[in-house]
Amino acid sequence: MDSYEYTELLKTLKNKVENISLIIKPEIIKARLKEIEDMQNDPSFWNDAKKAGEIGKEKTKISSMLNKFQNAKNAVDDAKDIYDLANEEQDLETINSLYEDADELEERVVNLEVAMMLSGENDSKNAIVTIHPGAGGTESSDWASMLYRMYLRFCEREGYKVEVLDFQEGDEAGLKDVSFIVSGENAYGYLKAENGVHRLVRVSPFDSAGRRHTSFSSVMVSPEVDDDIVIDIEEKDLRFDYYRASGAGGQHVNKTESAVRITHIPTNIVVQCQNDRSQHKNKATAMKMLKSRLYELELMKQSEANNSVEKSDIGWGHQIRSYVLFPYQSVKDNRSNLAYSQVEAVLDGDIKKIIEGVLISHADKK
Repeated sequence: MDSYEYTELLKTLKNKVENISLIIKPEIIKARLKEIEDMQNDPSFWNDAKKAGEIGKEKTKISSMLNKFQNAKNAVDDAKDIYDLANEEQDLETINSLYEDADELEERVVNLEVAMMLSGENDSKNAIVTIHPGAGGTESSDWASMLYRMYLRFCEREGYKVEVLDFQEGDEAGLKDVSFIVSGENAYGYLKAENGVHRLVRVSPFDSAGRRHTSFSSVMVSPEVDDDIVIDIEEKDLRFDYYRASGAGGQHVNKTESAVRITHIPTNIVVQCQNDRSQHKNKATAMKMLKSRLYELELMKQSEANNSVEKSDIGWGHQIRSYVLFPYQSVKDNRSNLAYSQVEAVLDGDIKKIIEGVLISHADKK
């Protein structure tokens, strides 16, 4: 990096921070935080536990946004002041140090941009994720298990908690279906970008002739609905199936019909749960999964962007991202049009930059 490039970077970052300031209005946030603090200092405020909880969540959310904004703004302002002073004094050591820290400085502003994009009503919610292989038998089942591992590693990197709701092993390898809840800050906000069909191109380890295969798997992501969100579901629209759990869980789980599958007939949405020994608990969890899926479907309809993935659509022309392992190595997202060469790192859970690229590209189109 040279002097011109660094100066242009500082201008770009400063403009971004100023534009974000116009959107989030930090002075209004500070005033709201003072208002909340005054409310919380009133002993009667805590008599309404539900309202107190909601305001507490609001405080945490806007405090986090304000802190990220202030940290990014201070970092850019400090870098500019230090750079101007170092240039005046011809302090090459400090200038070179600033050049070396340029990526970190840019990352702070990007993190602020992403935080601003994840300020929607549902972004802070937990995410319910379901992975289902497309046509292709063992190939697609194996690809689904690779995606599952990728998300587990991503969650581990980000400090998210994962609770498996349903897991069905493939006949020969991989998996037939898996559903899990991801809990943590902005879990749904991040993982909603993964909603769609994922395509893999590789030399198949299951093909003795060593031929190239293309596999597809779908990833469906819904926000975990809160208890105060009312989703009307009529009993006549539901079909319940009870079966023996196929995964780990001990002899009791496998000898009783504790697993529950619910089909919502009007939409053909199917959810299932087998993570508990109790059929009643599994049924309750499956109903929560169904409500989350229906809620997500309604949100998509309202935004006129119904991108729900049906199992019949898991194939050519529907993929949101392609992972190519042969004849070259690349991961390309069809929404951001960005390509990444570190395929092994991506499959090991290093997908945050890919997700952020999608979020930023969506924001640029609005």
